[in-house]
Amino acid sequence: MKKNPMTVTGEKALREELDRLKRVQRPAIINAIASAREHGDLKENGEYHAAREQQSFVEGRIQDIESKLSNAQVIDITKILPSKRVIFGCSVTITDLKTEKTFNYRIVGDDEAEVKEGKISYRSPIARALIGKDCGDYVIVKAPAGDVEYEIRIVDYI
Repeated sequence: MKKNPMTVTGEKALREELDRLKRVQRPAIINAIASAREHGDLKENGEYHAAREQQSFVEGRIQDIESKLSNAQVIDITKILPSKRVIFGCSVTITDLKTEKTFNYRIVGDDEAEVKEGKISYRSPIARALIGKDCGDYVIVKAPAGDVEYEIRIVDYI
């Protein structure tokens, strides 16, 4: 099976969510189902059906996280010798050559991506254009509104 890259922070967040689901939410749902059963007829018991639906969602999420963690290739960028090359996990500062706006992104795994926080997936068009390039290089990103040219200003391995 194909391994999916993930940062140390991303793995930690998934493990914390998994722990919370198993130790907090799962027992709470079991208690809610038991409490709802005490109210009698299950066919017309909305509380029971809601708890079962929530249980189904939580169990599905647990399976999803366990699958992602089993297929994860955790990459610790701090253990890689720093260079000027853009790789998975590094932070990159780029400048749009047309508008002169500067952007700072960290290239992360799919589950960690959060554009508003400056975290982009390694599969995104910008990340694909940047990976393998060096500080000072120019890259062209194919965007829906047309091609955008950027200059790579800073590459940090933090």
